[in-house]
Amino acid sequence: MTVLTHNEETSMIPRIAIAAGDPAGIGSEIVARLLAHEANRHAADILIVADRGELEEGMRICGERFDYKLADDPQAPVFTPGVPVLVDYRGWAELPFERAVSTANGGRYAMDTLRRAIEFTVAGVTDAVCFAPLNKHSLHLGGMGHPDETHWFAEMLQPNGPYGELNALDGLWTSRVTSHVPLKDVAGLLTEERIVGAIQLIHSTLTRVGVASPRIALCGLNPHAGDNGSFGREEIDVIGPAIEAARRQGLPVVGLFPSDTIFLKRDELDAIVTMYHDQGQIAMKLMGFSRGVTVHGGMPIPIATPAHGTAFDIHGKGEAGWGAIQAAFDVACRMARARRGAALAA
Repeated sequence: MTVLTHNEETSMIPRIAIAAGDPAGIGSEIVARLLAHEANRHAADILIVADRGELEEGMRICGERFDYKLADDPQAPVFTPGVPVLVDYRGWAELPFERAVSTANGGRYAMDTLRRAIEFTVAGVTDAVCFAPLNKHSLHLGGMGHPDETHWFAEMLQPNGPYGELNALDGLWTSRVTSHVPLKDVAGLLTEERIVGAIQLIHSTLTRVGVASPRIALCGLNPHAGDNGSFGREEIDVIGPAIEAARRQGLPVVGLFPSDTIFLKRDELDAIVTMYHDQGQIAMKLMGFSRGVTVHGGMPIPIATPAHGTAFDIHGKGEAGWGAIQAAFDVACRMARARRGAALAA
């Protein structure tokens, strides 16, 4: 058994950068709820990147407070165990923020604060990023020229290999071959390379978080997985050959399974690879909407967020649940610790 020194134990405490998401939604409220719990404040050294007024507003809405300190040097914050550090920052956004509606100003704030959190992590100040929900319409109004934040991250971070959104819930992970594209385009976008890439992505992510031999299953595209070509040939012509290609690479993938039954096998699996967005998202959200996590897999730094949206309709009401951001924070800490452990072992 390896025994860590005191300094090594201290070095294993992760440092997490937290961005509060779209100010028109529930982001600041759920961040405040998360950090009001003492155990979370001691689970990691926490760097909040947000406008100070927004953080205070989140605490006011949820009716809970916690102590934090302002960063003396926003470029080089000093951490104190159990006391989050706030970098008071709103980028190019202007006050006041409109609430419960998509705006360019809110989109700019969400992008600018998240970009700063990513910069801290790339620079090694923090080990991982956990962010509250974004609104894609606000992001596009605010100037994001990508279909979603995953592609925006990829432009900033230049991942070396497959990347994409992964979802995690109670130990089950999903990846998808296509994501934010029209359903009519899905079949034409399925290729052996893309499918193998989605399998590689979820396999590498799971091994990074400590799952030594991930059990991965592949989902078909058509009803009954095509039923031997009766309802489409994608399973025969593309998906089946991709499974064989993945197995030749040593990836432990099973299948293929129809999409309407594959999630019944969830207790036997660590991961499911789906062909398009809703094929996995509907099942995952039904199984645990309040606990689901999205991980931006394949990036050189860990990035996690709740799988739910901004919930404009309940902004300011103090009704927002914080289960999903708790789960996202836990995943970010787990990935950050694995990253630190790998660095210590190198």
